[in-house]
Amino acid sequence: MRTTVDIDADVLQAAKEIAQYRGLTAGQVLSQLARKGLEPAVRANQVRNGVPLLPPRPPGSPRPTMKRVNELRDDP
Repeated sequence: MRTTVDIDADVLQAAKEIAQYRGLTAGQVLSQLARKGLEPAVRANQVRNGVPLLPPRPPGSPRPTMKRVNELRDDP
């Protein structure tokens, strides 16, 4: 989708450099960065019953299973 926004020159330059390095367009890089910035912040050091909690799974990521845990544990 096309739109017009005002972006500081240094931000645009950084996006262009990242885009060139990754083989993307500056628009794609800016979209990725905006999405990342809009994600809910993960609260650091969350603890429940004295045990540190893992961060939430990203949307669409596979659920861990005992089978997968055992595969990873037994992998040399």
